[in-house]
Amino acid sequence: MQPSSTVTHCTAELEDLLRSHPRWTVLTGAGISTDSGIPDYRDAAGAWRRPAPVQFQDFMGSAATRQRYWARSLIGWPVFSQARPNAAHQALTRLEHSGHVHQLITQNVDGLHKQAGSRAVVDLHGRLDQVVCMDCRQLQPRSSYQDALLQANGGWRHRHAPTAPDGDADLHGVDFSTFQVPPCPRCGGILKPDVVFYGENVPRPRVDAALQGLLTSQLLLVVGSSLMVYSGLRFVRAARAQGLPVAAINLGATRADGDFTLKHAGPCAPALEALAQALAGARAPAGSVS
Repeated sequence: MQPSSTVTHCTAELEDLLRSHPRWTVLTGAGISTDSGIPDYRDAAGAWRRPAPVQFQDFMGSAATRQRYWARSLIGWPVFSQARPNAAHQALTRLEHSGHVHQLITQNVDGLHKQAGSRAVVDLHGRLDQVVCMDCRQLQPRSSYQDALLQANGGWRHRHAPTAPDGDADLHGVDFSTFQVPPCPRCGGILKPDVVFYGENVPRPRVDAALQGLLTSQLLLVVGSSLMVYSGLRFVRAARAQGLPVAAINLGATRADGDFTLKHAGPCAPALEALAQALAGARAPAGSVS
């Protein structure tokens, strides 16, 4: 099937396509979590809404960059950690339970799909609720590191700033030079959120596992992603190479608009709720992919 780049504002056409290909891999991006109070990165044209996120090389190579990052994270984490799944996450859970969602690959680091009850989740970019030592690789909960940050920087406890997409905050005009960044309690190494930063590669075994899951799917459904970074776009290209139809639910432009069999131009939650209501009652057939 060749991509037709059909754009629709009606879920009926999307429902027909998904019903005829009932075993899906779903790829989600920041747009699915905006109704949970987590801002997205880009506008409808795919441009940055705010300065680009910190680069991996800058974080690892600059103590000042780490001070700025962790100061912003200290302020933003309480709001980010309280985010809860919205109707879009819940609809995908229902569609997984009915056998349609065979695999869910998320570019988000918020953990909301698993909170909603989805099981077959690939956290492509990791999870923000863990912190990893870049030397000894020990993991600790982000909530524990929040306590350490507050103990070392008690004067920052009552600061407030708008929440940013990666669990930090849009904190401007602040001197970060006195902010204390606690090291790894085990070896004294640099601590980093257990997520893939810009400029850092997604672990290859994680990518390979997701691509293997795509091989046993009949369709790729992209939800709430502009696909502006290759880590997500690669799955669209892999699906096309396999001859799979690729559908999308997204309000704005994406980097793969020319590759979609069909694109629903609308918000995520209403479209997914309509699909769940229409399809969740009819279980996808078990067995091998035709």
